[in-house]
Amino acid sequence: MNGEVALLGRRVVATDAVCVDGAPVGIAEALEYKLLNKPSGVVSTAKDPHGRPTVVDLVPCASRIYPVGRLDAESEGLLILTNDGPLAEYLMHPRGGVEKEYLVAIDRKATPQLIGALRRGIEIDGELLIAKRVGQLSSHTLRIVLKQGRNRQIRRMIAANGYEVTRLVRTRIGSLTDPALPPGQSRDITVDELIALRAGGRSAR
Repeated sequence: MNGEVALLGRRVVATDAVCVDGAPVGIAEALEYKLLNKPSGVVSTAKDPHGRPTVVDLVPCASRIYPVGRLDAESEGLLILTNDGPLAEYLMHPRGGVEKEYLVAIDRKATPQLIGALRRGIEIDGELLIAKRVGQLSSHTLRIVLKQGRNRQIRRMIAANGYEVTRLVRTRIGSLTDPALPPGQSRDITVDELIALRAGGRSAR
């Protein structure tokens, strides 16, 4: 430590230079977990080459955090930002089985044929896209639950059936939901919420 052999029990502070066999040892960055209600027009990246506002711009944080997965620029709703790589991988990978729920407004009246097609799955570009659950809230509004999380999955499935998505809002990630969080605002994710997320649980509704 600081060029001297450390004695057993000596404490390390942030200003100490610590080496093991000549190689410097860094201090682990504190883990951060943020929940953002992403508004439309914001891109789900840390930086944007076109100068558009990013989700990182909206979340004040001393550490470098990144969005877990993506929401299209025109899409809205809940997005997790963190520097916890293993958690991010778990939430994004299909084997984790973490559900994402969306409210989806479409340009014309939904039919039983559309809902049936979304439930059965649609092959697009050699890939079978399927919704885990589909419910109809009104003539033009669907509630869709996914476990796959493919790129622009809902929009592609809807378009393949001759419809257009007019608004898409993610309302739940696993057990995590917060209908009171205003668009453009973020908050810390609580310890209890993290435990439930890692367990893959759904929200009780």
